[in-house]
Amino acid sequence: MHAALLKERPVFFPPHPAPPTERRVRPPHGSTANSTSVSNMGERTDLGDAELVVRTRAGDPEAYGELVSRYQRSAYALAFGVTRRHEDAEDAAQESFVVALERLDECRNPEKFGGWLLAIVRNRSRNLVRRETLRAGEALPASLASARPGPDRDTERGELRERLTEALAELTEVQREVVLLHDLEGWKHREIAGVLEMPPGTVRSHLHYARKKLRAALGGSPESEPDEGEDE
Repeated sequence: MHAALLKERPVFFPPHPAPPTERRVRPPHGSTANSTSVSNMGERTDLGDAELVVRTRAGDPEAYGELVSRYQRSAYALAFGVTRRHEDAEDAAQESFVVALERLDECRNPEKFGGWLLAIVRNRSRNLVRRETLRAGEALPASLASARPGPDRDTERGELRERLTEALAELTEVQREVVLLHDLEGWKHREIAGVLEMPPGTVRSHLHYARKKLRAALGGSPESEPDEGEDE
């Protein structure tokens, strides 16, 4: 299915890990737009998910490139919530985009492509964790564990990222998924509830406790929390 698009094996993520706020995805490339192809950035971003899915099924790689750009950050955030490692999250998210393209005809509600994709991301991430757990791996040598020292600012950012990663590791899997999708990606409670298959009220509860644990781990007051409103 979609053999012409898969032949290109597009690189969705950069080869080296980057902070979530710096990640970018390159759309499928190497094809020439035709009369049914999405021809410019303005037109792509104006289209809904359903139309982009229809165009992708018709063989338009630019349309799938827009879907990738639209959901790359959310896919990475959810994958990181499960795997807790930048490299594994990147691998799981990239693999999920390829699998979603291969199985696009199985997406029964194209207007809900985002939720369908993230369900794939979650399953692929869990499968990756299971595979890694079964391997008898050794700890990474100290000489390879950290990047080459850079400017002071990069060092500080690296330290902050490390603290945040450690704090996230203290959360349960579902708490990480909820807080990353909500606070990093801006998903609403009901949207997260649909992906994780739980009531919106349960999502709010997980978010509350996740934020409380993170504030405590990062040295903030565990009692202060911004008013979320209904967030529906």
